Amino acid sequence: MKANRERKFVLLFCSAVLLVIVAVSFLAPPDDDSDKSPTTYNRGSAGIKAAYLLLGEMGYSTVRWLHPPSELANLDAAHTTLIFAEPVVPVEQQQAVRNDIAAFLQRGGRVLMIGPQADGVLPDAGVAEPTQVFGKLCLTTPEGRGALAHAGQVSTTNRARWTAMTPAVHVEQWCGADAVVVSYRVGAGTVVWWSSTMPLTNLGLKDDASLKLFLASVNGDGEGARRRVLFDEYFHGVPGSLADYTHGLPLTQIAVQVALIALLLVLSFGRRNSPVRLIARLPRTSPIEFAESMGQLYRKARATQVATDCARHRLLHFLAQNCGIARSILQDDSAALAEALGKRFAGDWTTLADHLTQANEARYQSLAPSSALALVKALDRDLTTLTELTTHANHP
Repeated sequence: MKANRERKFVLLFCSAVLLVIVAVSFLAPPDDDSDKSPTTYNRGSAGIKAAYLLLGEMGYSTVRWLHPPSELANLDAAHTTLIFAEPVVPVEQQQAVRNDIAAFLQRGGRVLMIGPQADGVLPDAGVAEPTQVFGKLCLTTPEGRGALAHAGQVSTTNRARWTAMTPAVHVEQWCGADAVVVSYRVGAGTVVWWSSTMPLTNLGLKDDASLKLFLASVNGDGEGARRRVLFDEYFHGVPGSLADYTHGLPLTQIAVQVALIALLLVLSFGRRNSPVRLIARLPRTSPIEFAESMGQLYRKARATQVATDCARHRLLHFLAQNCGIARSILQDDSAALAEALGKRFAGDWTTLADHLTQANEARYQSLAPSSALALVKALDRDLTTLTELTTHANHP
């Protein structure tokens, strides 16, 4: 009975720890601000979650639009504003998307399109690279008496300029000589285009002019909270399944901690319930133990230079004492050593000279254990070969 109570306690404790780990992983705020996607799910400086929540608090009906543009035909276009914040539309879909948006506009819809991607999905659009490069932000120059110009000077980034200057297009804000905020009519609807999402982001929306520009773009006809505002998330690749929402979570850390908890459970009960056995005592073998101990010390210290240098000295000593190679040649380059060995023993000794050169270079760098082992073995093989040749030469 006592063992069962202890087992239940450990299981409950581990379950509580697991729940805390999962909760912290989901609820803890991110440590960095690396997410640059302008989505309503992004709480970072580049996200637009503040704009989405603000309209909801002001009484607007705000919706994250996760459907393809073909379903815009089912909406009350005259009372709906659709916001596209730098959508990523595949090239093969752009014509179909442009037709769906044009039909939505013809029925009285309102579209706020932000970013250089408008050229492929907006009707009668023309966007090109900016003519001026601003180091940081551009303070716009309003033009006209419309609500978009009445917002005042807006801090934004000049990412593109509007080029389709038809009579229907009204330039509302300029960035130098580039039109960065424009509006024009398409049928019964209205298109508002911004060059950059900067005024809409969580960072930029704090400015009074950016907020005025955003509200004027969403609600140009004065209907106020009666309009329904759709924030497009379909072309941002927003996850569609529960498993997809786990992207970005520390799943590896969670898995490791769960594995450690499982191991703790196994050890807690497996050790107690298993039969008691005597510890196996291995016979002591002093030379082997000494070699293994020294090997472990070298491995921990990453002292590969010691091993390669010892093998190099053994080979150099043998070349000098048993092969009659002068020390000046041993200190020379590898070509001179190979030539001297070729005169003493027939054959090509370039490989042996290269091995000595590599061992000499290894004195000033830390080789990987596998590379050091391979080099030591190569030097030992060269020493064995020379030993056999000198033995046969002395005892024909």
